[in-house]
Amino acid sequence: MYLKYFLPVEGSVPPSPFSDSRGSVTAPSPRASSVSFAGYGVHSPSLLKHHIFHQPSVNADPAAQEIWRSETLLLMFVEIWLHHYSLDMYQKLQSPQVKEPFSPSEEHVLVVRLLVKHLHAFSNSLKPEQLPSSPSAHSHTHTSPLEEFKRVVVQRFVQQKLYLFLQHCFGHWPLDASFRAVLETWLSYIQPWRYTVENNNPQPDQNRTILDKWEPFVHENLLMYTKLFQGFLNRAVRTDLVNAKNALMVFRVAKVFAQPNLTEMIQKGEQLFLEPEHVLHHRQPRGYLTPSQGGSYLSSRQRVVTDTVLKVKSHVYSLEGQDCQYKQMFGSEVRGAVLKFIQIIAQARQTAKRISDHSNEAASNNSILSWFGLGSSDLNNTFSGAEPEDSGECLKKTHEFLDRALENLCQIFKLNQGQLTQLLSNLSSSQDDGHSRQLPDCIQGENGLVLTDLGRRQIINGLRRFEVQYQGDPELQPIRSYESALLVRLLYRVSSVLNDRFRLHMSALCSRSDLLGRLGRRYLTAPDSSVRLKRSPMSPRTLERSLQPRLSLRPLASYRTLLMLFLFYTLGALLSFGPLPSTALLLVGALLYGVLMTLFAEKLKTP
Repeated sequence: MYLKYFLPVEGSVPPSPFSDSRGSVTAPSPRASSVSFAGYGVHSPSLLKHHIFHQPSVNADPAAQEIWRSETLLLMFVEIWLHHYSLDMYQKLQSPQVKEPFSPSEEHVLVVRLLVKHLHAFSNSLKPEQLPSSPSAHSHTHTSPLEEFKRVVVQRFVQQKLYLFLQHCFGHWPLDASFRAVLETWLSYIQPWRYTVENNNPQPDQNRTILDKWEPFVHENLLMYTKLFQGFLNRAVRTDLVNAKNALMVFRVAKVFAQPNLTEMIQKGEQLFLEPEHVLHHRQPRGYLTPSQGGSYLSSRQRVVTDTVLKVKSHVYSLEGQDCQYKQMFGSEVRGAVLKFIQIIAQARQTAKRISDHSNEAASNNSILSWFGLGSSDLNNTFSGAEPEDSGECLKKTHEFLDRALENLCQIFKLNQGQLTQLLSNLSSSQDDGHSRQLPDCIQGENGLVLTDLGRRQIINGLRRFEVQYQGDPELQPIRSYESALLVRLLYRVSSVLNDRFRLHMSALCSRSDLLGRLGRRYLTAPDSSVRLKRSPMSPRTLERSLQPRLSLRPLASYRTLLMLFLFYTLGALLSFGPLPSTALLLVGALLYGVLMTLFAEKLKTP
């Protein structure tokens, strides 16, 4: 409400209540007449005409006496929301607040975004006839103080402190989805064309072209685009991109920077900043003469280009210091970081697809049991690294966001399809090395494997994982939630007695090479048990005993098996079969099934 009243997008600032009927101000402005907008923000001369604030009479222009209210309100908001000193500055000032580092909340950032959006709308409401079309525009057109205030409000009052504010947030905000508030504040500032009158009926985002009139804004806010993009890139490689919310943030940034003309404007701004210093030696003073004051129209174009170069340089040096080492956004170093980031995106996309396939498989396996409320809740059915919000539709969104982010990044940094295919093929070949591709990056320590920083990042992003599985005796696994604990213990004792009594007979049966031997190995030897037992830490005697053929009755303790048996016996009762005939029929069916599977398995193995 305060912003709409004192910084109106439409109309003018309401007059002061302290005025008489003739419109003359009875309470003089507390703002000294010698103070101008140059006293705030960056150190550059004021763009306002000096005669506006040097009027000897307070009755000459009431708007000139009222504009200080809007400026004061804005300064209050900027000081409250964007004022920030680093810990080093606190120490230099010997302030007692040195132990209270600056940590804005999410609500604080949302208020800052509200301020940024309103200031863009306020600045973009500048009347078209007030925009200077030539160097002599100021000498022929009388501009009201409010219009002049709109012209300089963003650059002069907000730019520097907002840059420090965002840079601090980019470096200290937690690596979670709450960073979305900071991200949207940044994206709102670097897209002033979204808050214009003609934006009421916007074109589709894919076809929206940034007009050339926004090029000066991009150049005079170059670090907002390049330096903060590099800061976001540094954050993004350390976040979990399998999470749909984090993937959405990557897509949002890539989509904004992929807008037509924006990349070219940023590149041109970097070229202007990198202009050699000796080119500017013959430049006229900043307050050059207009043609009406003795200047020449022939040199106006050269003066405008030179003045643009100085604006870009002063912007960078005022925010980063004279000794700053500028890193080009489209230079080789950042480009290499982007290529690595693209590989991380591709890895996260593959991980999301793996999790989605695993979830769909588990859901299909438990679909029937879910009718009876007996679905498996085994932790082994959950993919390592998956979160509740990263399942089902969220994983589909993640894949979509990452796909579109890859397309936009290739468009921004001019990567052709061949380069992208090469990157993805290198990623696939590096991961196609068997079981080791699942292990995080580790080094061998005194007590075993120790994770490196790369390995920790791989685990956080869900790119690699340790295969955690039971490696002991399969019969002694922990009791699952889909098993009856009483039956597991009872059947283990029964099977142990049978195995001890008929151990030699079972070994002799499984050592035969005929059909009975193959059938015995199918029923008496658990699949893959030998592989797990070879890596188990059991004693040699127990290991040798466990590797022998044996009967396992534990599957009968599963609720699924009990349900199927109950349904089978119920069907037999409906067909007038007693318990004994039903049991005999069940055993005959199981035997025939085993014979058929053994025969077909042998045929499939032969080429």
